[in-house]
Amino acid sequence: MAGHSKWSKIKRQKAVTDQAKGKLFSKLGREIAVAAREGGGDPDFNPRLRTAIDNAKGQRMPTENIERAIRRGTGDLPGASYEEVTHEGYAPGGAALYLECLTDNPRRTLAELRHLLDKRGGNLGQSGSVAWMFERKGQILVSADRSDEEATLDAALEAGAEDFEADDGTYVVTTGSGDFHEVLASMRAAGIPVAEADLAMVAKNTVRVEGREAERVLDILTALDDHDDVLRVNTNVDPEAGD
Repeated sequence: MAGHSKWSKIKRQKAVTDQAKGKLFSKLGREIAVAAREGGGDPDFNPRLRTAIDNAKGQRMPTENIERAIRRGTGDLPGASYEEVTHEGYAPGGAALYLECLTDNPRRTLAELRHLLDKRGGNLGQSGSVAWMFERKGQILVSADRSDEEATLDAALEAGAEDFEADDGTYVVTTGSGDFHEVLASMRAAGIPVAEADLAMVAKNTVRVEGREAERVLDILTALDDHDDVLRVNTNVDPEAGD
């Protein structure tokens, strides 16, 4: 399960260094709006919205932006209506890609993603071509410099987590999809400072790429993550394997 968690860490580091906050806030706002549209605007009764808000706050998204996104989702403010769509494909070295998108124009998004991958040595696949390599899991990331390992492990296991891994400065807590929100709430109640939490398509097995192929894969992952309509980039490749 290293691929997803390590790519999430790379994204967090990139967001800090490249100052691309406007694009990041736009994606976070879309997720908040869709969560509010689907489950209502009260985070106390909408776990998906609560998680989206917490992740936005973790990226220092301004409160007024969060509130506007909620109001757009509930229809109290005008705005584009976004659809949730998925696309599957491949990067060099046999790396599988499962892309979760929020878009107001699915046909445009499909064309742009196809072009993005084609020019970098990847390609889109048919629906179902790589989905079987992944399973929906909750992943909760905790920075090791903000929480004791034993305390984090104890809180995760007591909350009902499936797995715990210490990975290069990050504690990765994995949960079943149905237990995610309960485990997350329990860990927060125990005072664990969660850096990021999400329901993601986590690879059942990872593949190793090295050298030039690793660079090409990272280029694709970065380009996909920079795309306005791509909310989550799920991959079965360890993006640090080529270091």
